[in-house]
Amino acid sequence: MASPKIFGIVLAGGEGKRLMPLTADRAKPAVPFGGGYRLIDFALSNLINSGLRQIVVLTQYKSHSLDRHVSQTWRLSGLLDAYVASVPAQQRLGKRWFSGSADAILQSLNLLRDEKPDIVVVVGADHVYRMDFSQMIDAHIESGLGLTVAAIRQPIALANQFGVIELDANDPNRIAAFHEKPEKPVGLADSPGEVLASMGNYVFDADVLIDAVIRDGERSDSNHDMGGDIVPDFVSRGLAGVYDLNRNNVPGSTDRDRFYWRDVGTIESFFDAHQDLISALPVFNLYNREWPIFSQQLNSPPAKFVRDARGYLGTMIDSIVSLGSLLSGAHIERSVLGPWTVVESGAMVVDSVVFERARIMPNAVVRKAILDKEVVVEAGASVGVDHDADRARGFTVTETGITVVGKGVIVS
Repeated sequence: MASPKIFGIVLAGGEGKRLMPLTADRAKPAVPFGGGYRLIDFALSNLINSGLRQIVVLTQYKSHSLDRHVSQTWRLSGLLDAYVASVPAQQRLGKRWFSGSADAILQSLNLLRDEKPDIVVVVGADHVYRMDFSQMIDAHIESGLGLTVAAIRQPIALANQFGVIELDANDPNRIAAFHEKPEKPVGLADSPGEVLASMGNYVFDADVLIDAVIRDGERSDSNHDMGGDIVPDFVSRGLAGVYDLNRNNVPGSTDRDRFYWRDVGTIESFFDAHQDLISALPVFNLYNREWPIFSQQLNSPPAKFVRDARGYLGTMIDSIVSLGSLLSGAHIERSVLGPWTVVESGAMVVDSVVFERARIMPNAVVRKAILDKEVVVEAGASVGVDHDADRARGFTVTETGITVVGKGVIVS
């Protein structure tokens, strides 16, 4: 029997309001992450490592930098019709934009009709994780169901942050109900302190996906959302299965990071995900060579650490420093520095995330902050030290005390 033809769809049209101001000038999947990556690189790396070779990225909101990143970074050879293609909203069904993730697929059905796949893998573009989708595809085929939803175990106390899956009492691989952010969740039978949360990743039989989005498009009472409308429709018809990430075995993973998954849709989760990268034994390991996370390889020199005019080399503790960066007599601690970052004599960067081409000048202090690209912190200035002063300067300060400075701002 011939192997089924698999097609990948990455949903990358989201606006990302909760990540403002990082999404003021870019789509959420294009937000830099971990120094040299963009958020979309994790979804695409997982699909490519899983063996998918025909993948489209559906884009819409402020997509220029995202489209450019996909075209420059994700160029496959073209052999055997392999490609990763960015597909903007085409308005094929009228003069309107995507009204939801299901509508994005509905307006892009020409892609499925052209390729005629047997199975479609649909994933989000703003989660940090590793996953071998080939194992989920095998489980989906074995189930005989039209839809399989990827799920991860989360503490029951966090259930109100996720779409929570209730399992069928007679078949633990089938979904009995789907609850969006429940206030009174019920724990799993084998682990009462946990629930199964949807990861926003799905495997469909192609024909039933096409039928589902067409029917959804005809409904006036639908938000045209994959998680909010399409999945509940399959559940109501008894056609939805679940794939517990605990079943997934990614090559090179460790007990510490095997089941790591984080939705980085808020400033707090984005910041915390960076903190997960920097310890000696990281919660999420970027250095797994058996399942690499791919991204654009910048034509940049190595990072450089030099003594300042006082002869002081500076210190770097539990941090990531990207290509092209230059550090001179500065103190860097528990931070992630993007490409071509300059940190000068006597400056201090602690518990922070710094995007590319930022400059922290002599004796400046950056503490518990996120600096977008090309931000300049002038000599002696500070960010994240006095939250009232940060707010007065127009910077975003979260409830947990993270200061965010937008692209190209000069901090004096």
